[in-house]
Amino acid sequence: MNRLLRAPLLAAVLVLSACGFHLRQSAALPASMQRMHLSVNGGGDLQRNLARALESSGVTLEDEGGPGIAELKIPVAQFSTDMLSVSGGARVTEYAVNYQVRFEVDDGAGQPLVPQQRIDMSRSYSYDARNTVGNEAQVEEIRRSLNDDMVQAILFRLQAAAQHPQAAPAAASSAG
Repeated sequence: MNRLLRAPLLAAVLVLSACGFHLRQSAALPASMQRMHLSVNGGGDLQRNLARALESSGVTLEDEGGPGIAELKIPVAQFSTDMLSVSGGARVTEYAVNYQVRFEVDDGAGQPLVPQQRIDMSRSYSYDARNTVGNEAQVEEIRRSLNDDMVQAILFRLQAAAQHPQAAPAAASSAG
């Protein structure tokens, strides 16, 4: 009986490892980002989730910027909604929830560690005019999901800056 349970478990592990699936780990950020001040326009869920993710990556969050403290600035973090399709009766049947975030990271002296970048994400959903309560809950869940994905996308970009430190100053000088 014990062997019968081990075989499917072993097969599942092998299949997951073969497809490239990996559990999310904390981001490996460079030493210049180990102390950081987080400045998010509007705060909210993005700030809370990003702060939690940074702390789990070993970053010490500071209340104020200063020498030796990197500053992650997010001046834009906004949701918008677009109509995607309309039925024959001129009723909207599908929407898209869009999320745009712009961010940059400077060192304590104001020099760019990560030049300003823009990340756009979107999710579409079907709209049912007869069930507006369900639609509001659906939009909230989409926003929550986009927020989680945005935090991961920002961490991936910060981690990429750690792996390619020479690219950040070059991108900043060409963007200026």
